[in-house]
Amino acid sequence: MKNIRNIGLVVFLIGFAVFIASLFVGTYKISEDKLKSLYDTTEKIDKGDTITASLKKAAIELEILDKEFSSQFSFSSHLADLLNKSNAAISDGLADKDGITAIEVEGIYDLAIVGGKVIYSKDVVLAVFSDNPKKQKLLIDNTSWMFNESKLYEKVDDFKKDFENKLKRINGKLGEKYFVWDNKYSRFDLVKAASNGPITDNKGLFLFLTFGLCIFGALMYILPGAILMGGPGIKNNGVYHDAATSRGWIGILAFVFLLFFYILLYFYPWLIVNWTSIVDPFKGLFIEGASASQWFLYGTLYTVSMSVMGIRMFIKYRHNRYQIVRTASVLFFQIIFAFLLVEILPLFDLPAMDLKNAWPLDYDMFFDWNVTGHFDSGTVGIFMFVWGVVLSAIVIPVMVYFYGKRWYCSWVCGCGGLAETLGDPYRQLSDKRLITWKIERWMIYSVFLLAIIMTIFAGYHSYNEVNYPEMSSKDVLFGMSAYNIREWYGFLIGSIFAGVIGTGFYPILGNRAWCRFGCPLAAYMGIVQRFKSRFRITTNGGQCISCGNCSTYCEQGIDVRAYAQKGQNIVRSSCVGCGVCSAVCPRGVLNLENAPNTNGSRMEAPEVILGNEGLKEFLNK
Repeated sequence: MKNIRNIGLVVFLIGFAVFIASLFVGTYKISEDKLKSLYDTTEKIDKGDTITASLKKAAIELEILDKEFSSQFSFSSHLADLLNKSNAAISDGLADKDGITAIEVEGIYDLAIVGGKVIYSKDVVLAVFSDNPKKQKLLIDNTSWMFNESKLYEKVDDFKKDFENKLKRINGKLGEKYFVWDNKYSRFDLVKAASNGPITDNKGLFLFLTFGLCIFGALMYILPGAILMGGPGIKNNGVYHDAATSRGWIGILAFVFLLFFYILLYFYPWLIVNWTSIVDPFKGLFIEGASASQWFLYGTLYTVSMSVMGIRMFIKYRHNRYQIVRTASVLFFQIIFAFLLVEILPLFDLPAMDLKNAWPLDYDMFFDWNVTGHFDSGTVGIFMFVWGVVLSAIVIPVMVYFYGKRWYCSWVCGCGGLAETLGDPYRQLSDKRLITWKIERWMIYSVFLLAIIMTIFAGYHSYNEVNYPEMSSKDVLFGMSAYNIREWYGFLIGSIFAGVIGTGFYPILGNRAWCRFGCPLAAYMGIVQRFKSRFRITTNGGQCISCGNCSTYCEQGIDVRAYAQKGQNIVRSSCVGCGVCSAVCPRGVLNLENAPNTNGSRMEAPEVILGNEGLKEFLNK
């Protein structure tokens, strides 16, 4: 069996090596045909033609049209200049059609500047554009503050400078709907469209050489564990001596890979287009000929990792019914709700919504684009939005009251599911110190408060976007921009904390760093669990032998042994009810219960007798 495991490890490493090496395979070339294929699906044909023509012109000027690059790194270094030149060409071209042309500007100057004095007024605009009411309104709306009755210019040059600066903004605004903005999504689309080589020509083969070999090798390594682990009992021998589970060199390598993967995924997705090309055949199962995005790649990796490591959980905890059912539950919700439904719903023109995701973890629930998308999708879309609100405001606290936050964190949540499967080898790395507990409480409730503030701003912006589209400052509240606040929240919390740190740091901080220190939904449920829930972990102090297994494997950093030694119920707000402390206890000291809180018994601490003086006080009572 050990030989099978070793062969499996080798097969996995081969597949992983091919996966990493695939980033550096292939060439990149932008051509007119590829530009047309990329933008001919835009909602308006003229928009696609305009974008294609401007990008082609810019590529010719930069001498990169039909030029072959050996890597996505060298190719992407030209994208900023390409997009800037393209957008400038669009802006200049539209000025001749819908904006203010240079000839028309001269006509305005002829009437607005007389004898070296500026007499620019509404009458000047009406005279120059006597046959074009549209341009009359455009210029009056944007330059009325420059009329000579409201602003008297002493110098002609000052007037011309203000007027020309305003014209740049007017003409640029007209072209915005045609612009290809220089962001990570535009860069990703261009790099993927330009990619050529073995991977794009043999996607199915590389899918097998990467995902196929990694899955096959991992299963070869995992499955023999059912025999090697022997009879009943959960074997965790040597976790602090294994380089993979004790911050050793293997753990450090895993940390480096996860860290760089999340950085590339969130901030530089155009550098991993080859990985997305590998999963194109899988995306094609949903939409024929579809091209996978970085988020589809992430969803695929997420689901595959949970599934393979879920099998490991089934083997490791095969004699514990609670762990078997719990693992099956998180796999079901990830595969069906977080992955398949998100891909299937858009096929019916419905929002790609994870129906189990709740506010404030689903922090973009009240963003304008999300609200509009749901309401524009008809009755079903409105129902989905209302369900999200009901889930967050009613279902979550009610279920936490009856079952504690474990029903969500350990049975439903995708973040928790990944932590319980892929992150299980690292659960013992969670810091148990008192100072860490203090930091945890300050951080998680600070994030929760920030999520509430961000939601208020986002809701205000969305309400005005829908009801008062004509408002010029519809996103400003208390002098602060709702857009900026939600962007910073998405960057700092949604990307850096939840992704890069929350998962990337599994091999360093343990598997529940995000759940402990950052998840606002965990904070929300934790308040209910601490004071109003029926859930608790009861302890039988008389049976505790102080082996420390419970504390060692508590992923939330709770010193379970300290409670068990005193026979005190565990009602910590951070506890996710994973049940592993109970599963690894050799004496059956710990038991997960849902029971009424009679006369405060749920949180009542038993009297602990310490030393001779404590015994005397107890006997004298």
